[in-house]
Amino acid sequence: MSDSEDADLAGLSRLKEAHQRLRQEISRIVVGQDQVVEQLMIAIFARGHCILEGVPGLAKTLMVSTLAESLSLQFHRIQFTPDLMPSDITGTEVLHEDRGTGERQLKYMPGPIFANIVLADEINRTPPKTQAALLEAMQERQVTSGGNRHALPDPFFVLATQNPIEQEGTYSLPEAQLDRFLFKVFVGYPTREEERQIYRLTTGVNNYKPTKVLEGSEIPGLQALVRRVPVSDHCIDYAMALVRSTRTVDQDEWQPGYVKKWIAYGAGPRAGQSLIMAAKARAALDGRTSVTTEDIRAIALPVLRHRLVTTYAAQADGQTPDTIIEALLRDVAARPGVNHLDGQVAQVFRS
Repeated sequence: MSDSEDADLAGLSRLKEAHQRLRQEISRIVVGQDQVVEQLMIAIFARGHCILEGVPGLAKTLMVSTLAESLSLQFHRIQFTPDLMPSDITGTEVLHEDRGTGERQLKYMPGPIFANIVLADEINRTPPKTQAALLEAMQERQVTSGGNRHALPDPFFVLATQNPIEQEGTYSLPEAQLDRFLFKVFVGYPTREEERQIYRLTTGVNNYKPTKVLEGSEIPGLQALVRRVPVSDHCIDYAMALVRSTRTVDQDEWQPGYVKKWIAYGAGPRAGQSLIMAAKARAALDGRTSVTTEDIRAIALPVLRHRLVTTYAAQADGQTPDTIIEALLRDVAARPGVNHLDGQVAQVFRS
C-alpha cells in the first residue's frame, strides 16, 4: 500500500471520528432533527450548498451556527428582504482618503457574504438581482465589484432558508439557481418527546458551548479526500438511471409510465453529479472506502426534489416530487433486469 493510500485511510478514520463527535456536540444543543444535521454535514464535506424549507421556530439558525462553531468556521447570517441590494451582501467600493498624503482611492469593503458559512435567511424574499449576486458567489466562489474579482473564503457554504407558508412579497428562485443547491432539505416538526425536551432545555439555564471538533483549515483537505473516494461504474450507472428516468424528452431508456404524466421537466446532469458527490461524502463520513447503491438511494430525495417540475396532473393526483422520487427508487432497477428492493426480475419494456 502506497503512502498516499495510507494517508487517505487515516483521513477517512479521522473524518469518521469527527462525524461522530459532531453529532454528539450538536445533539447537546439542538434537540432532534438528526436527519437534517446529517444532510448538512454531507453537504459541507461534499462542497455543496443547501436550501432548507420549514416553518419558523425549528432551530434552523441555531443548528447552522452550532455546526459552524464546532468546525471552527466563521458564520454570518443575512436576513433577505425586498429592499436588499446586491452590494448589501457582496460589499462595495468606498472612497478612501489617506490622511498623510491626501491621496484618494477606491477601497473595497467586503460584505457579509465573506464568511465560511452564510445563512441566507428567507432567500425568496429578495429580488432576482440580489439572488443573481448570490448565485455568482455560490457557483464561482467569488464576487465581482467595480470590475474586480474577490475570492471568497475556503471553505464556503451557503445555507438558504425558505418559509413555505408565506407567499406574499416573495420572489420564487429560478430553476437555474435551485439547481446550484446540492440539497433541498425539509425541516419538520419535532416528535412529542423531542418537543418536551426542547421546552425543558430552552426555558432553563443551559450554558453549554460546543467544543471544536475540527479546525477550519482541515476541511478543504477533507473535502478533497471525499472526491478521491472510489465509485464503481455500477453505482454511476445506477445514479444515471435514476436521473435519466425523470426526463420526458429524448428518452432512449425504459421508464415508468407515470413519468410523462407527472413530470414536466426532469433533472439535468448536475443532479447526477450531485448524487455521486453526496454519496461519496456519506460513505466517507461513515469511514467506508467505496460508494454503494444504498448511499445513492439514501440521498436521492434531497438531491432530486428541487430539480423536478411536476405537471398539473401530478398535483391533481396528489403527487409531489418526493412521492414521485420514492416511486422511481422502487421501480428503477439497481442492477440491470433486477429490482433492488425485493430481488424480483423487473419487467423492462422499451417504447
